[in-house]
Amino acid sequence: MSHSSGHTSIPGIPFSPPSRTFWLGNDYLGEDVFSRVLSGGRTVILYGALATLMAYAVGGTIGLLAGFTRTRLDDLLMRAMDVLLAFPPILFLLVVATGAGANIYALVIAIAIIHVPSIARILRAATLEVSVRGYVEAASARGDRTHVILRREILPNIWGPIVADGGPRFTVSILLVAAVNFLGLGVSPPAADWALMISENRAGITINAWAVVAPALMIAALTVSINLIADAIASGLGKSIDVEALRR
Repeated sequence: MSHSSGHTSIPGIPFSPPSRTFWLGNDYLGEDVFSRVLSGGRTVILYGALATLMAYAVGGTIGLLAGFTRTRLDDLLMRAMDVLLAFPPILFLLVVATGAGANIYALVIAIAIIHVPSIARILRAATLEVSVRGYVEAASARGDRTHVILRREILPNIWGPIVADGGPRFTVSILLVAAVNFLGLGVSPPAADWALMISENRAGITINAWAVVAPALMIAALTVSINLIADAIASGLGKSIDVEALRR
């Protein structure tokens, strides 16, 4: 079986059906679909994870500070988050893509910004609930600094909502990365990427459907798996949280 990862050679006839040599047939350039599917998930996972982690770093910090301080800073930060929430996510991505061109890193930052307001609201609600408990008030009475209280007393006790929200949010990041790659605004050929494979091979779906169906199935399986794993971890922590209630 050929394991070509680029577009420098043509090991088979374009859109050939599955065979003993090419288990899922060939794509529009005659490359091995199976080999490209095996390596095509790295980009969506990497950039989806990067966008999600960046979003939690920024949105989590805002939510923790807003929920703990309960001062004018809280109101100021939440009003700023409301402004960001007013922008439709896809429109925001298209505006960034228009300004930055096909720059995957700019789009990753844009995806992170899309997540920041809702993460901030969820962690603010969770922080408000925890900040009135005795051990937090005792830490405040001891004179512990804000960052110490947030790190030692509050953050360890709000992992439940973070994990419960993290799985679905990671899947949204993956789907947004896939969307921009499908539109040709993210990674570009000869990169092996599931969404890019769908876009490149859709013209031959009636000849070799696996060139489109296989990467689409992998994206679906990945997103479902992430949600199931996140739910299992949240249940194992014994901290099943109504994230939708926190979001409101």
